[in-house]
Amino acid sequence: MKVPTGGGDRYQRLDALRGVAIVWMAAFHFCFDLNYYGFIRQDFHNDPLWTVQRGAIVTLFLFCVGLGQAVALDQGQTMRRFWRRWAQIVGCAVGVSAGSALMFPQTYISFGVLHGIAVMLLLLRLAAPAGRWLWPLGLAALLLPLFIQHPFFDTRATNWIGLVTHKPITEDYVPVLPWLGVALWGMAAGQWALRHRATWLNGTLPAGLRLPGRPLAVLGRWSLSFYMLHQPVLIGAVMVAAWLLHRQP
Repeated sequence: MKVPTGGGDRYQRLDALRGVAIVWMAAFHFCFDLNYYGFIRQDFHNDPLWTVQRGAIVTLFLFCVGLGQAVALDQGQTMRRFWRRWAQIVGCAVGVSAGSALMFPQTYISFGVLHGIAVMLLLLRLAAPAGRWLWPLGLAALLLPLFIQHPFFDTRATNWIGLVTHKPITEDYVPVLPWLGVALWGMAAGQWALRHRATWLNGTLPAGLRLPGRPLAVLGRWSLSFYMLHQPVLIGAVMVAAWLLHRQP
């Protein structure tokens, strides 16, 4: 499942930035797995060391989603290609929910990052013609949950919108609000860069970053495949180590 953006050449700098998010996410999940099986003891739900990191990783991911959509539209991506990619993401989101339900039946992922991306891609397509108005639209999406919350949005059927009175207990939760604001700002930044600083996105990697940047760009091109495979591999490795050392989660 190679990541398609548009119909033209790859944007190596954007791919590498996405690759940074992927590597950071994998490192975070590896630490989570080590904690789950007792190799380390950390509070992933309350310790700012981990909660701030999670927020930063999701922010980088969704900003890249917005950038990617700006590039895809600039390259003339067809709706057929868009819907094919969207279907891949939806299918993977369903797989994540099913897999998490087996491992965490009480706190399974009903609306995580892939679910959020699937919805946000549709909204980004609708919002793309707004141009410079994407900035205030993004700000509105970021601020709205601070001013509007209602118990109606606290159920699994409605909490995907994001206007909850309390965060649900789940292994991953990336609601449309406020996170759509990050994606909208990513698209706005991408549209601006393509008009005024195109080499920021499609230029060759800087000389000092080519050695680490090229592998990151490869990971960024295959981000969805990496996302779906990395946790089963990491969990499997940690499970084997735990079994050998007689540790229990």
